[in-house]
Amino acid sequence: MNDSSWGAPPQAGYWGPTDQGPGHGHVHSPGQAYVQGAAQAGPAYDAHEAPQTRPMPIVPDVAEFGGHQDDDRGVGRLSGAPVRHETNPEPMPDAAQPAPKPQKKSAGRDLSAAIGVGVGLGAVIVASLFIVKAVFVGVVAVAVVVGLWELTKRLDERKGIRAPLVPLALGGAAMVVAGYVRGAEGAWVAMALTALAVLVWRMTEPPENYLRDVTAGVFAAFYVPFLATFVAMMLTADDGPQRVLTFLLLTVVSDTGAYAVGWRFGRTKLAPRISPGKTREGLVGAVTFAMVAGALCMEFLIDDGAWWQGLLLGLAVAVSATLGDLGESMIKRDLGIKDMGTLLPGHGGIMDRLDSLLPTAPVVWLLLVLFVGSG
Repeated sequence: MNDSSWGAPPQAGYWGPTDQGPGHGHVHSPGQAYVQGAAQAGPAYDAHEAPQTRPMPIVPDVAEFGGHQDDDRGVGRLSGAPVRHETNPEPMPDAAQPAPKPQKKSAGRDLSAAIGVGVGLGAVIVASLFIVKAVFVGVVAVAVVVGLWELTKRLDERKGIRAPLVPLALGGAAMVVAGYVRGAEGAWVAMALTALAVLVWRMTEPPENYLRDVTAGVFAAFYVPFLATFVAMMLTADDGPQRVLTFLLLTVVSDTGAYAVGWRFGRTKLAPRISPGKTREGLVGAVTFAMVAGALCMEFLIDDGAWWQGLLLGLAVAVSATLGDLGESMIKRDLGIKDMGTLLPGHGGIMDRLDSLLPTAPVVWLLLVLFVGSG
């Protein structure tokens, strides 16, 4: 008979009922039955007619303390049956646990460092922009070269794509200068020569992956220096510094509006597969802030500008800046990285700051030419 079918042992001196009435019976113990005083009490008690008793509690076979089964720490024994004394009982699984403290929203970056770096860069840009135009062109060229270095380095590290940096850096800097000196025609010629230099430079290495590498090189030449030449072309107008300042202000205001409104009110994702942090509410904030800033800039900074033109300019900047941000987010997601670099504390790399500026530059240049002429 197994352990589970055992009944609980009766109390000492208990006499079960018998067919002979009161005063007759026997003691029922586990595994055996015997008759006491058979001559005086009469026939033996029939165990099958006894009322069902409560089953004995089953003791777990595995030691609760994690040791050997024979370990009897915390266990007392009475009549062979273990009785456990719980000195430090474990809490019930369904016991109410204290609710976790709500966490505050975090921006995800070191805002102090980001603000400090942003103010420093802004001071350098504004000083060079309004003091000597050629110095500002040099600042743009340096930013282009560093951006190309970051992009090609990440392509090599993450995908094994070896876009030649030397012809890209030299051609990119020349492209910015050509856009400032010769306008759009000079920019296109420099772009074509840079692409040709990439094709030739890559021929010095084995032919494996040649097409992949030169394709990435031509893309990098168009994406970074060619789009940046439109900033240099804006500078050539009589009110060139004001046009460049308008371009920078609108882009920054658009990004700031998207961040502020999205962080506070953002609920609906804009493009969750590309950039989960961007929301539609943030886009509304970017459009609103940029349109207000555009109306003010066109009214007070641009010669012959009108406020309604600024509204259209701000709307276009908000859309192009958002698309540019999403475009680089797509590149970084494909590469499996968060930032393009670590050169700017709180911002990432140079390319992480150029993502909105680069595609916005040709949009602002074109609209300003249409609204107030090339100057």
